[in-house]
Amino acid sequence: MGAEREPVIGGGAIGTACAFDLTVDAHVHTGFAAGRDAVGVVVSAADRAGLTVLTFADQVGPDTTWLTAYADAVRRARHRTEMTLRVAAEVEVVSPDGWLALPADLTQLDALSVAVSALPCRGQLLDARAVRDRLAAGQMTAEQVAEQLVQTIVRGLERASRYVPTQLARPLALLAQAGVDDAAVSPALIADLAAACRGTGTVVEVSEAWRSPSPSLVAMLRDAAVTLVPASDARYAAEVGGWQYLRRV
Repeated sequence: MGAEREPVIGGGAIGTACAFDLTVDAHVHTGFAAGRDAVGVVVSAADRAGLTVLTFADQVGPDTTWLTAYADAVRRARHRTEMTLRVAAEVEVVSPDGWLALPADLTQLDALSVAVSALPCRGQLLDARAVRDRLAAGQMTAEQVAEQLVQTIVRGLERASRYVPTQLARPLALLAQAGVDDAAVSPALIADLAAACRGTGTVVEVSEAWRSPSPSLVAMLRDAAVTLVPASDARYAAEVGGWQYLRRV
């Protein structure tokens, strides 16, 4: 997959394989999409929380028309803070080959935050309830779900990293939502995921809001030398940089 590169934010590393820098928040939302507050309000809250790096990662898709206004708002906010502010966007993997629901223009972005909220399977996108139903009906096993999910993530990261630096949002959260235990994620799957992250320079978000990945998966990824970074996934400014799950992990 090519030479590995060190993930960076601004001029320095955004995380390490051994520890979290809790002055970094790698994924927040605004009123442009899933959030509730304006960019400036979020920045002010992050300043009060003592953050040094903040990544905006609102959800986008092929029909998104506001990326320029969004990026401009973040750029204007840079003049009012000493924090490093990054413009990113959260995109979904929508097919097993890693195809992404990308917006038309990526030139505004410093990074893509890659998410898999539904499992692509035979032309369908199976949400957590649909996966749970198939498990209950014996149509899939937990191990098959885990394998398909990891393969989809790996292909999505490989595709996304061709365009801009990549982050992995709420990794494997779909498993927990579908009632699949961590035991279904074999060491071989973790090795595949870790190799893809290292090979593409992808940092893995440890999500406060989604409590994902689990502490055991965090430990396995850390041991596999994957770069981990705190991500509040905040939808309200008051949630930015507020760490409870992260401190326990």
